[in-house]
Parts: sequence; C-alpha cells; structure tokens
Amino acid sequence: MEYNPVGWFEIPVIDLQRAMKFYTDLFGYTLDLQPEKSGFTMAWFPMVDKMMGAAGTLILGEGYTPSHEGSMVYFSVPSVQETLTRVEGVGGKILMPKTDTGGHGFFAWVEDTEGNRIAIHSMQG
Repeated sequence: MEYNPVGWFEIPVIDLQRAMKFYTDLFGYTLDLQPEKSGFTMAWFPMVDKMMGAAGTLILGEGYTPSHEGSMVYFSVPSVQETLTRVEGVGGKILMPKTDTGGHGFFAWVEDTEGNRIAIHSMQG
C-alpha cells in the first residue's frame, strides 16, 4: 500500500467559532476558515504535505451532529498530561484520564465544546 488508510476526517460542530477557539487554545493550531459552500462551513486543521497523519476539518452543516458515539479522532500531542492540564480551562471535559497503552504511549479521552469525544495521544506521558 502506498498511502495511509485515512486521508481525511470531519468533526461536527454546532458553533464553529466556539469550536475553532477550543482547538486553537488546546492545541495551538491555526485553523483555516473556509467560505460556506453547498450549505457547509469548514475550518481546516493545518496540514503538511507528505507528512504522516490525515488532514481534517471542523464542519458545520446539516447531517453533522456532535457525538460521543462512532469513530474517534486521535490528536498527536507532545505530552498527554500537559495537554490535559488545559482541557477544562478552554471549555472541554476530561472523559478518561491519561492511560498507558502498554508500550504504544499514552492516551486520554476528551469532550470538546461541541459534545464530540476526541482523544489525545503521545509516546510521552
């Protein structure tokens, strides 16, 4: 296989500006707000061509409902514990504390401001 299995992800939002602030404040990302098109408005996460990982977006539009169910996006961070210290201050909730994977780093589950369950992962604690 010459490509990664996941090429794109979409995280549903209710309030795009609030969600953009959450992800910017938690991870330090600069999101690229796109003009509304076909009833959908998106804010793209930063992407570096030819680097590991998938690109994605926050998306506002009919048929997109934030949820704890279904697929979950894992965000890579330098330190799970350091990131967790910011979650509640930027409007999120910690759903599962830092957990050791048993050889594949650490992860935690977080709820964003929109009600989505996301995860953070790092090889460092």
